[in-house]
Amino acid sequence: MPAQKRKSDAGQSSSSKKARASHASAKALVKAILADPDSYPIPDSDEDIRQSLVYLAQYVKDLEQDVQQLEGTGSVPKVLSADQLDAAVEKIRKAAHSGIKKQMTWKPSCKAGTAKWCYDGVCGDPVVFGTLLGLDGPPKWKMHKMPIEDFENCIGDLDASARYSHLYLKGPHVNIRWSESGEFRFSGTYGA
Repeated sequence: MPAQKRKSDAGQSSSSKKARASHASAKALVKAILADPDSYPIPDSDEDIRQSLVYLAQYVKDLEQDVQQLEGTGSVPKVLSADQLDAAVEKIRKAAHSGIKKQMTWKPSCKAGTAKWCYDGVCGDPVVFGTLLGLDGPPKWKMHKMPIEDFENCIGDLDASARYSHLYLKGPHVNIRWSESGEFRFSGTYGA
């Protein structure tokens, strides 16, 4: 008996996916009204006014549903109060400071100031990361070179005792990598 082919489901839409209207008329209406709110011409016909209000109401309802879906998935970034922001920055700062300092141990390359350190971390909120580094908002770069003095102003002084000498960050800068997923890396060199 020959195999039978199944009918294709391509023409059918699933019930879980809601067909979205483009809302082109509502967007155009909003744009026209906001372009000149004081002298926007109001239609004479009650039916035209009613249709404009229906376009706007449908558009607003779909926007509200989009926001509710984003809030349900946790995709909407939370706005932190000043105290919450300071606490989040301090938590990451302490962890980075401690993690870097623990790596600053004596190695033969410390004599030349070329011993390497690298700290990997995660910060889910780009605003917190930007505040940690003294930026005016979230980082707009993926890789950045920050002078050591500026880096230590943000993280704290980084020095350690080893054998009979003190170890400090060396080199002209600290390398900073940032990814949109919230992962970051600080790296550089240190020595005596």
